[in-house]
Amino acid sequence: MNNWSDYPIFLAVVETGSLTAAGEQLNISQPTVGRRMKALEARFGAPLLTKEDGRLVPTEFGYLVLDHVRRMEAEADAITRSSATLEHSLVGPVMITASEGVGDFWLPAIMQKFREDNPDIVVDVNIDFRAANLAQREADIALRWTGPGTQNSLIGRRVTSFGFGLYASQDYLDKRGTPTSPEDLLDHDAIRLNIGTQTLWPLDASGNVVPTPRTVFRTNNLMAHFNAVLAGYGIGMVSHAAHAGEMGLVRVLPDIKREEDLWVVAHEDLKKSARVRAAFDFIVDALQKDHAHFKTGAQSVFIEHAALHTPALAKIVR
Repeated sequence: MNNWSDYPIFLAVVETGSLTAAGEQLNISQPTVGRRMKALEARFGAPLLTKEDGRLVPTEFGYLVLDHVRRMEAEADAITRSSATLEHSLVGPVMITASEGVGDFWLPAIMQKFREDNPDIVVDVNIDFRAANLAQREADIALRWTGPGTQNSLIGRRVTSFGFGLYASQDYLDKRGTPTSPEDLLDHDAIRLNIGTQTLWPLDASGNVVPTPRTVFRTNNLMAHFNAVLAGYGIGMVSHAAHAGEMGLVRVLPDIKREEDLWVVAHEDLKKSARVRAAFDFIVDALQKDHAHFKTGAQSVFIEHAALHTPALAKIVR
């Protein structure tokens, strides 16, 4: 008799390469993983795994089973998504994932305006730079910097671009001077923002990274990065939408800039849900209307504020 719960364990072992790592991923003990794998192999009467270069990998028979298990996973994901596709009412949660700078300030204010017309929809926002797995319902809608990716079941729209420039505090510039050429940056200090494996810094017209100052402060948090620039650590790349000038920051080398495209992405099945479709279309429309705000730092169409990082000063325009 099949124990269906053994198959995700087999899949986890293949994906992680070890019983211990699979147990950590599934939140079960390593001995339990080993016992369940032995039981699965005993049912088949053939080994599923072998060891190569210190990793557990499928045997030839294991690869045959793995193909079926992956199809089972895809079908299970489809069943989960089907609950949303059958909902034609504007009632229930909409799960949205977005990065800092969009999801923690702009999005909550905008979605409150969405709820004025859809009061029975619960807005569920997850702030994360990691790309959520939409096929597995980690989110209904994702605001991504990288586009929909290669997964055919995802659909997305590139709706706006964020503009960035180099900024520093007036106090820092008074002490260290103002750079007048990209080469001058080598005589200055830098605040660096790390997003995953990527370090954000401006590019020149050829797409090459401009000269990089000595790094004195590094963070993976947008607010910490902004406040480090404000505190005078050095020069940092700041979004124009942060209204840095209103907070006392000075833009240096204005010809140096960087733009990052923002996409709104959803699974093609979930867009059949009335509430997800309504939220998707609303977010796309709002981002397009605020395009100048994100790209150049113009006043937001929707929000009056002193700066992106001071939500206490924000006021929604009615």
